[in-house]
Amino acid sequence: MSTDAQDTNAEDDLRERVTNFLRRNFPQIQMHGGSAAIQNIDMDTGEVSIQLGGACSGCGISPMTIQAIKSRMVKEIPEITKVHADTGMEGMGGEGAEEGMEPSFPGETTDDSEGRDEGPQAPF
Repeated sequence: MSTDAQDTNAEDDLRERVTNFLRRNFPQIQMHGGSAAIQNIDMDTGEVSIQLGGACSGCGISPMTIQAIKSRMVKEIPEITKVHADTGMEGMGGEGAEEGMEPSFPGETTDDSEGRDEGPQAPF
């Protein structure tokens, strides 16, 4: 087997282990309408980039989820030395988001919603 084929197999194996790690340790991401996608794996440095999307983009606890992913993945998968993870929400702890993009919450109305309520009001 050539070195290129071995490198490809090793990266595919690591990608599968990272995917399984996310599914096994963070099922709440998908259960709550979010997603976690591997953006890049650098086999030379052991760095992996994860992008959280869907409902994670506006979720108030996504920074805690990101911190948990970062700390647990390097402990569980020896080849991973560093994890880069974000939601793409600039100003919300992420990098590279669209300017002015903000999360919305049920019960919140905005000027552009023409007075329509986005959901039930909280009882407090």
